[in-house]
Amino acid sequence: MSIGGHDYDEREHMGTGSAPRGRQTRTRLPDGEAYGDGRRARGAARPSKSMITVVGVVVLLIAAIAFANRDNSGDGDASGAGSSSEGSEAQPTAPTGKRPVSGSDAGIASGFPRTEQGAQSAAANYAVALGGDGMFQAETRRQIVDTVYAPDVAAARQDDLDRVYSDREFLAGIGLKPDGTAPKGLTFVSRTNPIGTKLQKLEGNTATVAVWFSTLFGLAGEGSKNPVAESWYTNTFQLRWAGGAWKVTDFEQKNGPTPVGRDQTASSAEDMADAVQGFGGFTYAR
Repeated sequence: MSIGGHDYDEREHMGTGSAPRGRQTRTRLPDGEAYGDGRRARGAARPSKSMITVVGVVVLLIAAIAFANRDNSGDGDASGAGSSSEGSEAQPTAPTGKRPVSGSDAGIASGFPRTEQGAQSAAANYAVALGGDGMFQAETRRQIVDTVYAPDVAAARQDDLDRVYSDREFLAGIGLKPDGTAPKGLTFVSRTNPIGTKLQKLEGNTATVAVWFSTLFGLAGEGSKNPVAESWYTNTFQLRWAGGAWKVTDFEQKNGPTPVGRDQTASSAEDMADAVQGFGGFTYAR
């Protein structure tokens, strides 16, 4: 498997080249510098080929997850809910729609009902879990896979994902140590932020749900050679009702929809690190 390979040009690369032809993911590389002034001065030196390669490996992460999920084998109310709390610690964001489920398994919300919104909520939360930094640690990765996937699919997915996330070249390419942790003084960021969901099909024990989301990925902190960057994707999940819960049997990914970026100067490494540590991620989506 060519995870973390170096066959990238300066504008785009094909993710997971060994995946079936119809399941390849094309990822465009970001323009400009990630920190400091977002506009590159005329005549400024172009980034080195090695830097382009590192950026290419960074955005390959999501494609690697999609590769590990190749085929191998199945509205709620509109009322809003909100809450607020004081204090310096980051607080989870309240969802909209039906009242949140109370169950949790391996830190992932569980107990989604066998309804249209239940399927959408499950897919959104599974996208968050599969795109989080917990996937880079063997123990939490196993818990996530066992929680998210259908029992008859989990074992095969676990082996595939273990190979991806334990590949030393892949980890080095995104700036992590062989054990999947960040170098001293840096904070590793891998966060999926769902924007919305769309139910495409609900038939008996199966559902197809598309999740549109943005990702933040990179290393925050002074001296980072892999600064945190944003990307946009849509995952289409195949879900099956198994053991009283919605479980993933497969998913496909495509780029975008990607909004036009504003003409904003990128934040400093220190500000980005403070934001990542000060703002908590979602514990419940939708």
